[in-house]
Amino acid sequence: MTPATDAYLWSLVAVTGAVTLLLRAFPFLIFGSGRRPPRLVDYLGRVISPAAIAMLTVYCFCSYFRDVRLQDHLYGIAELSAGLVVVGLQWWRRNPLLSILAGTVVYMVMVQNFL
Repeated sequence: MTPATDAYLWSLVAVTGAVTLLLRAFPFLIFGSGRRPPRLVDYLGRVISPAAIAMLTVYCFCSYFRDVRLQDHLYGIAELSAGLVVVGLQWWRRNPLLSILAGTVVYMVMVQNFL
């Protein structure tokens, strides 16, 4: 493989930036005139984020627990504890940012200090 030139890398950054800008602006270009979006768009806006988080959670737990070593007496405690914190906080406070941050902190503290 040949090394990438500076011009190639800058053009790659420019194209990526332009595509990102257009994707972000697309809903405003279509629905920005004060028109109400179709019911399907409203529905997808409500369900896609929770569905994506649920899918990623299932994927992470399934891929992590695939190589279970039952001889480790504390195997999975940090992951399950962090997951319970996320679910509990989300159920109680309905704040995804708080839930994700708290679950991350619980997991990292347990892994770094106790396991």
